[in-house]
Amino acid sequence: MSETSFNDVHPREVANKSSKESLRKAIGMALRIESDALRLNTQTFNTNRYTAVGRLDDYQELKDRARQIKESSIQNLPGLIERLTRSIEARGGKVFLARTKAEATSYIRNVCRSFDARLVVKAKSITSEEIGLNPALQDAGIEVAETDLAEFILQVSKEQPSHIVAPAIHRSRERISKLFKEHFNTAKPLDTGEQLTEFARDILREKFLAADVGVTGANLVSADEGTILLVESEGNIRLTTQLPAVHIAIAGIEKIIPCKKDFGTFIELLAASGTGQPLSSYTNILEPPLDLPVLNLNGRKDARREFHLVLIDNGRMKMREDPDLREALYCVRCSACMNVCATFQAVGGHAFGGECYTGGIGGAWTVGTSGNLEEGRFAELCTGCSRCVPNCPVRIDIPRLNTVIKERLMKSEGAPSLEKRFFGNFSSMAKFASLAPALSNWINGLSPSRAVLEKFAGVDRRRSIPPFAKKTLARQYAVYRKKNMPPAALYPDARKLFLFADVFTNYQNAGIGMAAVRVFEKLGFPVALTRVMEDGRSAQSQGLLESARKSAVTLAVYLKKLIDGGADIIVAEPSVLSMFRLDYAKLLDANDVFSVLKAHTFDPLEWLNLSAERYPEFRQLLEQKVRKRATQPMIFYHAHCQLKTIGAGEAAPQFFRRLGLDVETSSVECCGMAGSFGYKKEFYDISRNIGSDLGRQIEKSVQSNAAVTVLASGTSCREQIHDELSRRVEHPIEFIDEML
Repeated sequence: MSETSFNDVHPREVANKSSKESLRKAIGMALRIESDALRLNTQTFNTNRYTAVGRLDDYQELKDRARQIKESSIQNLPGLIERLTRSIEARGGKVFLARTKAEATSYIRNVCRSFDARLVVKAKSITSEEIGLNPALQDAGIEVAETDLAEFILQVSKEQPSHIVAPAIHRSRERISKLFKEHFNTAKPLDTGEQLTEFARDILREKFLAADVGVTGANLVSADEGTILLVESEGNIRLTTQLPAVHIAIAGIEKIIPCKKDFGTFIELLAASGTGQPLSSYTNILEPPLDLPVLNLNGRKDARREFHLVLIDNGRMKMREDPDLREALYCVRCSACMNVCATFQAVGGHAFGGECYTGGIGGAWTVGTSGNLEEGRFAELCTGCSRCVPNCPVRIDIPRLNTVIKERLMKSEGAPSLEKRFFGNFSSMAKFASLAPALSNWINGLSPSRAVLEKFAGVDRRRSIPPFAKKTLARQYAVYRKKNMPPAALYPDARKLFLFADVFTNYQNAGIGMAAVRVFEKLGFPVALTRVMEDGRSAQSQGLLESARKSAVTLAVYLKKLIDGGADIIVAEPSVLSMFRLDYAKLLDANDVFSVLKAHTFDPLEWLNLSAERYPEFRQLLEQKVRKRATQPMIFYHAHCQLKTIGAGEAAPQFFRRLGLDVETSSVECCGMAGSFGYKKEFYDISRNIGSDLGRQIEKSVQSNAAVTVLASGTSCREQIHDELSRRVEHPIEFIDEML
C-alpha cells in the first residue's frame, strides 16, 4: 500500500463489523510511516508550550476566565446569535445560520455562483472540513485552493488533516519533498524547509491574485460588535480576506462570545497553548465588510466588497443540551490536548480521529457533529491518563468525555464485551485468584492460558502478567499488627493515618503497602489499614460508569467517616488517588463529600513532605534515620501521569532531594502502559512504541551510572519499564523502607 493511500485504512466506517480491523490497520500504518515525524513535531510543540505558559504569571487566572466566558456564552447562545446577526447586518454584511452541513455548503455555493466565482482561496478551517466544503464547491465546477502551507500539502496528497493547528504534522520534510516532485514538474532541489515553503508560496501567490472569493474560519466572533478574531502564522488569512471582493467566514456557533474585549484572554492562551509562542505571528481582528478597495477585480469594474458569515449548528445545539457532551463546546481548538497526548504522539489523527476531528477532544466533536455514536469509536484510544486535563486552556475534562462515549457505545451494543467485563471487574478476578495465588500465577504463565486470554479477553500474549501476592496486604497487615503494636505518636497534633487498601495494592502490590506501613511507623506515625474496597477505577476505564459510580459512592461514605474522625488517607497507587482528587468530582453527587476526600487523601511521599514542613523534629528524625543511610549515588524517577495531573508528581523527587540524593526525573511524560490499555492486543503496539522513549532515557541514565536505582510510583509504569528493560523497578516508598 502506498503512503498516499493512508486514508484507505482510516477507521471511519465504524458502523460495520470490520471497524476494529480498520482501526488496527490505521494504527499499524501510523506506527510504520508517521510515528517518528509525529513524535518529533508534537513533542516540540508541547515543550514549547510549557515554556510559553511558564512565562504567563496569571496563567491559571486566564484559564479560569476563559472557562467562565465560554460557559456563559454557551448558556446564552441563542441570544448571542441574535445579537451577532443584528451587529453584522447593521454594517451591510449577511448572516446565515445553517442547521446542517448541507445547508451551509448550499448557501456558500450559491454565494459563489451569484458572483460567477471560478476560484476560491481558502484559509485553514477545521469547520470547513466538517461541512465538506471543498468537494461541494468542486462538484459545482469551482476551484478551491488551500492557502495554508500544511493544507496545501494535504490537498496535493489528497489526505485529510491529522491535526487541528498543524494539519500535516504527520509528514516529514523528506516525504513532502518527494510529494511535490511527484506532482509538480520542477527541477528545484526542495531539500530544506525554506525551499519547500518558497516553492509553495510561488504557486499560491498566483492563486491569491486571481481569486474571486476568500473563505476563512474564525477563532472567535463577538456578538456585540460583530468582530472576528483570526490568528495565523503565515499571513495567508490577510490575503484571503483583503484581495478578493467576497469574504465568507465560517464559524461554529460555539465560537460566539459577548464582547471583543474578551479576545485578549484567548489571544494569550491560544498562541501559548497551540504552538508555544508568546503571540501568534499574525493576529487579525476584523469588522467586515472591510472598508478597503477591491484589489482582485477580475474584469469586474463595479465589484464591491461583500461579507457573509455562515454560522454552523450541525449538532451543536444538541450538544448544548447534552449534560455530558456540552463541555466539548468550550473547546478553542488550540491542539494542546493532542500535543500532550502520548497516544496522539505515536499515531496521530489518521488513527486517533474521525473524518474531521482528531485526538482526545475529537471523539465528542465527531459524535456531536455527525450524530452517529459509532463514528466516535476511536475514543477507545484515549487511555484516560489525564495529561490533557491540566494542559487544556479552558479546563475541559477530556478523558471524561471519552469515557462517556465508551459507555454509550457499550449500551448501544446491549451489554459489555467480555474484554470490558474482564478489565472492568479486576477486583472480582483478583479476589478469586488470591485464594490460591501460586496456582493462579502458574496458570497465568502457561502458553495455552495466554492464548485463551488473548482470544476471549483481549489480553495480548506478549505482555507479561504481574503475579498476585503470596499473601494479600490485608493478611500481611493482620500478621504484622499481631506482632507489632502501633507506635506511640511522636506528633500529638498530627491527624490519624489510614492506608487505603486499594485493589491493586491489596492483591498484587502487598509489599508496597507493607513498606508504607513500616516507613510511617518508623518515622513516628501510626498507620491503620482500611477495609479492602473497590474504588471504581477499573470500571471507569472501560466505560462502565454506573458500576464505577456505585463503587465511588459506597467508598466515599466509608472514607468520609474516617476523615471526619480526624484521619488522613494515604494512597499508594496514583491512579486511585487520582480518582479521589479528580474523577470523584463527577462520580459523586455530593460536592461536599468530594471536597473532603480531595483535601485529605495523599500520596505517601506527598504526606511526608508536608510533615517535614510542619514538624522540625520530624526533619531531625529524617536526618538521623534516613539521610545517613542514603548512600545510593543516584535515583531515576518516573512519575505517574495522573500523579502529575493532581499536583503530586514532584513529591518523590522533592523528598529525595531533601535527603541530599541526586535525582534525575523522566523527561518522557508517559510510559504508555496506562493500566489496561497496554494489555489489550489492539493497543499493545502503541503502548510499547510509547514506552520505548522512556526505556531509551533510562538506558542512557544507566549507562552513565550503573548504580542508578529506578523508581516509579504507578503500577502501570513499573510494569512497562520492567517489560521494556527487564530490570527491577521499585515504588519510592519501598526504597525508603530499605534505607530505614
